[in-house]
Parts: sequence; C-alpha cells; structure tokens
Amino acid sequence: MHVPDGFIDAPVSAAAGVLAAGAVAVSLRGARRELDERTAPLAGLVAAFIFAVQMLNFPVAAGTSGHLLGGALAAILVGPYTGVLCISVVLLMQGVLFADGGLTALGVNITVMGVVTVITAHLVFRGLLAVLPRGRGSALAAAFAGALVSVPASAAAFTLLYAVGGTTDVPVGKVLAAMLGVHVLIGIGEAAITAATVGAVLAVRPDLVHGVKGLAAPLKLRVGGELVDAPAAEAPAAGPARSGRAVWAAGLAAALVLAGFVSFYASASPDGLEKVAADQGIDAKAEQYEHATADSPLADYGVKDVDDERLSVGLAGVIGVGATVAVGTGVFWAARSRRTAAARPAADPETSAV
Repeated sequence: MHVPDGFIDAPVSAAAGVLAAGAVAVSLRGARRELDERTAPLAGLVAAFIFAVQMLNFPVAAGTSGHLLGGALAAILVGPYTGVLCISVVLLMQGVLFADGGLTALGVNITVMGVVTVITAHLVFRGLLAVLPRGRGSALAAAFAGALVSVPASAAAFTLLYAVGGTTDVPVGKVLAAMLGVHVLIGIGEAAITAATVGAVLAVRPDLVHGVKGLAAPLKLRVGGELVDAPAAEAPAAGPARSGRAVWAAGLAAALVLAGFVSFYASASPDGLEKVAADQGIDAKAEQYEHATADSPLADYGVKDVDDERLSVGLAGVIGVGATVAVGTGVFWAARSRRTAAARPAADPETSAV
C-alpha cells in the first residue's frame, strides 16, 4: 500500500508529514521505555524482517496481490512506540533506496502504514488479551485479530486522506468500498503471517515478545493443601544472552533467505492500492511525477547493470535487509542510550569538583 507521489495533493501531504514527524518524535521518547539491551537488537531485526516479508507479494484475487504491512507484528513483538519506528525505518529505506513509495508522500505512508496499523493492532491485541484466558493460544488469536483489523483500518485512513486531498475526482464512496474490499482479503494474509511469526518467537523466547509481558500466569505449588506461587528459577547467567543471539541470528538468516531467494517468486500482480488506483482512476495525475530516486542503482528492487533477474532481485533484497537492520539497530540503540543517560543519576557537585 505504498502511496506514490501524485495521489494526494501537496497541502495534505505536508500535513501528513507533520503528523508523521510528531508520531516519530513521540515514539522516540516512548521507545526508551520499551527498549533494553536485549530488545534493541531485536527491534532492528524486526524492521529488517518486515522489509524482507514486504517483498513477498501474495495473490489475493484475480489480478491483485497483497503484502505484509507489518504494523501489528512490530507492535506485538517490540511495543507500539518502537513499532512505529520500525515501520518508519522500513518506509524510509524503501523510498530512498528502492524508489518504492513517493518521497513527498513519505508522511502519508508513515501515517497510513505505520501509525494507524500499529495503534489499531495494539488496541485490538491488548483488548482481547484483557478478556481472553491467559495462554499462548489466546495471544496468537489476539495477534491474528489485531493484524486482520489493522489492514482495512489502514485502507480507511488512506481513503480519508484521499477525501481531503485527492488529486483526482473519484467519488470517495467508490474508493472506500474498493479499498476495503481488497484489503480485508490482504488482512487475512497479514494476520496469518503475524500469528505465525509471533508464535515462532513465543515458542523459543516468550520473554522477548513485548505484547505478552506480565501476562503469564505464575507457576503454582500446593503446600499444605494451599496453592502458593512457586519461586522463580534462576537461569544460568550466560543462557539468555546466548539464546537471544541465536534468535537474532535465526531471524536475520530467515530475512536474508526471504529477501534474497523467495522474493523472486512473489506475485507480480499489482498490490491492492495499485489495483484500486488503476481501476478507479486515482492514478490519473500520478504519471506526471517521476520518483526522486528513480535513478537509484536499487530502484524497483533490482541491482542496476545486473542482467540476471533472479540475481538482481536477490542482491537487492539482501542489500535492503542489511541496510535496514543497520539503520534500524542504530536508531534503537541511540534511543536506548538516551534512556540510559537520562536514568543515570546526576553527579554530586562536591564530588565533581574534586
């Protein structure tokens, strides 16, 4: 659902840019409470994994495909504030390096694909966990529902922006019906991918899943006929660190395989927004806009001057994963460092003067 330049007029795009910048600023502050030495690297990996999976368009209807938006997955794995930053990093990498999503529409894309999906999924996920029995099954069901709802919510948000600042004269009702119709189907794929990924992480390191922290029921022991909380077992000091590195390495390997190999077999059909835009005429004025990075050596997810298409797509995917994990991890470590600095007690003036 990457919105290109020319779909939304300049004033509304600028307003969306201000909104997106504000959301990123708030998220940078909020992420300091969500990130620690274990989750900062995981957040960079989540951004890279979402980048990789977004390259895998899957068919949803005749002549139409969809791809992961990722807001629900990011919100559940690393938290809503960090989730907004994850999607923002992915969209920035895609726009600058791969000419995917207009640069003047970057604020629109962050708002629609990042802020709306993350907030919607987070609210649905937490709301369901509050009423469902505690357990892994409930967490997966809540993840599925949150992801499913987040995609049509994103489509509705785009339609709202189009209603205010669309550059073509297409009835908003037709746009909304078409967008919701196809994105409900895409949402099913989003939900399946999100639930499967969350389930995989829960199976090996449930403590790394931000969305389920504090939800696990304590182990009970029967003592003298009464149930009491069991004492927490002490894990070996190096165990969690090694396990965390193993999860990170496995996740990165999966992202590289998906982007570097599987992406070549993704559906070539236009995604939901592209199909609706072509069918309804939303893109009538977009053709006059050339993407600012159209001459990028990685534009359209291929490496310039590499003639073998399979190799070109694979190399572009691997480069994208590497760039996203590097930039994302840098952003999240910086946010965590600021948290650490802010939490450090001020030095005693008398001691400092010695």
